[in-house]
Amino acid sequence: MANLVWLVPVLPLVGFLLTGLFRNYLSKGLTSMIGCGMILAAFVVSLLIFGEIRQAGAQAVTVTLFDFISVGKLSIPFAFLVDQLSVLFLLIITGVGFLIHLYSTSYMHEEEAPQFARYFSYLNLFVFSMLLLVLGSNFVILFIGWEGVGLCSYLLIGYWFKNLEFGNAAKKAFIMNRIGDLGFLIAIFLMINKFGSVDFSEVFSKAPGTAVGYLTAITMLLFVGATGKSAQIPLYTWLPDAMAGPTPVSALIHAATMVTAGIYMIARSHVLYDLTPVTQTVVAVIGLATALLAATIALKQNDIKKVLAYSTVSQLGYMFLGLGVGAYTGAVFHVMTHAFFKALLFLGAGSVIHAMGGEQDIRKMGGLRKALPVTSITFLLGCIAIAGIPPFSGFFSKDEILSAAYGKSPVYYAIGVFTALLTAFYMFRLYATTFMGSFRGTHDQEHHLHESPPAMTIPLMVLATLAVVAGFLGIPDVMAPNAHLLGNYLSPVFADVNSGGIPGDTASGAELSRVAEWGLMGVSVLLALIGTFVAVSRFSKKPELGEPTGFGKVLANKWYVDEFYNAIIVRPLGLLATFLVFFEKNVIDAIVNGVGKLVQYGSRQLRLIQSGQVGGYVLLMVVGIIVLFLVELFIKK
Repeated sequence: MANLVWLVPVLPLVGFLLTGLFRNYLSKGLTSMIGCGMILAAFVVSLLIFGEIRQAGAQAVTVTLFDFISVGKLSIPFAFLVDQLSVLFLLIITGVGFLIHLYSTSYMHEEEAPQFARYFSYLNLFVFSMLLLVLGSNFVILFIGWEGVGLCSYLLIGYWFKNLEFGNAAKKAFIMNRIGDLGFLIAIFLMINKFGSVDFSEVFSKAPGTAVGYLTAITMLLFVGATGKSAQIPLYTWLPDAMAGPTPVSALIHAATMVTAGIYMIARSHVLYDLTPVTQTVVAVIGLATALLAATIALKQNDIKKVLAYSTVSQLGYMFLGLGVGAYTGAVFHVMTHAFFKALLFLGAGSVIHAMGGEQDIRKMGGLRKALPVTSITFLLGCIAIAGIPPFSGFFSKDEILSAAYGKSPVYYAIGVFTALLTAFYMFRLYATTFMGSFRGTHDQEHHLHESPPAMTIPLMVLATLAVVAGFLGIPDVMAPNAHLLGNYLSPVFADVNSGGIPGDTASGAELSRVAEWGLMGVSVLLALIGTFVAVSRFSKKPELGEPTGFGKVLANKWYVDEFYNAIIVRPLGLLATFLVFFEKNVIDAIVNGVGKLVQYGSRQLRLIQSGQVGGYVLLMVVGIIVLFLVELFIKK
């Protein structure tokens, strides 16, 4: 079955071509069938491959389709790597992707048929690109998918391109990703120069004999690419602006696809990172700083999607913390659980926005749990999961990262667990302000409040179920020995870094005593419960309705990072561009046009010599002879 893995990306590609090329001829129903059907079919194939690969003793399979690049000794095949890690991502991408497609059939129903088809063609292309990214057996194929999701993010964020603000958000995402992608591209060239290959197996096998400084340069540059794609400091500001696109797009970008690309790439390259402790430290510190910074910003956001956007940035920081301390299984585990509860939260936010007639300000909501019972309950389950309250999924995956962080440095753990407290607080501030208390919107909005149709609520219920139970795939040894099913499944991928704790983790909570690990769990759960209790008791009764003041204004304005970037980068570049336009028009054009005018003027004067009068010609001939005589005389002297 693994040899048919090419079907998984090809099916969404076919969906993209059909809905894109024939968008003017397809009805909405047929577009929905094609768009959703192709992703569902890809999910079914992925399930069959998963069933084969998880069998005991199943080995990774490389499926070569054709020779892609062959120059001298460099050969880069277009090949797919089918192993436990790539198959897990296939299931996440196609499974959650299908639910988002299904949800979109109802959420986007007001779009005209051609635009409806355009939207689904972009979604299918997005899924195709992400599948290509995780299936590539070398860094070049991975990079092709990497660039593909960047393009699709531009198309989807700017889907309503007639809105200038949305168009600017799309450009911002595209440009900031290109900055990170340059680092990734340079890293690929360094690999070709040093290893003569970009194939995962060859690069990883030759890496141990390579100078640490060279490997550090490669891993740092790869991490630069990851900071752009997965929105880490300093390239994170594009992700909150990505909310300009339709809400299902936000769920697709933030949950199952694009932002997890950097996590996947580093997890796949774990051999290189284990050989470069300096880079690992940088990854951990940047991830932890991003998690904390984004969490503080989320505390004072009032746009329901912006709160979730900064929450995504913060949770991605946790994943990078896990990668930086060697907890590769924990980072991938959190990718999976985050895909479930964050997709749930975004789609739940879309259901709220749908019911509120497009309103996104939580200060104008309140009391929605009565009118939107399914949305309210599923959203609550998502909030509990992301807050890390047991036995929901976020508790298990986040605790695994925090335990590994404590094993590396208690400071990492302290900052991480404080961020978890903030997470619980801002998520339940969001829930209480939106669903509890009394309704604060207009009478017309209240009159039209209604639960979303089944095409939207069914994905919510499925994702809510996964958000509740997925954590049991990674039960730590302190609770039940050898019960970490995900760790056992991924152990062949991370076998070279297994240190006897959680399979695939070089910094494992299993190195701690049982008492210490239970204590760490207890602290994180206690702080999460405190954050939850304070937020619910505070905002369910008296939500913040006015504009933030004091330090709250700083947080509401996102620490003024965008303003800082505008001041030191955007405005100087704008001034430079203005100067260059002036220089081009008034100097370069003046010189070029001046030469042309001079030649034209000279030719007009010279043509007067051709008068047609013989006497004039004789005079010129005599003058010419005299000039030649004088020149000759001057030369002899």
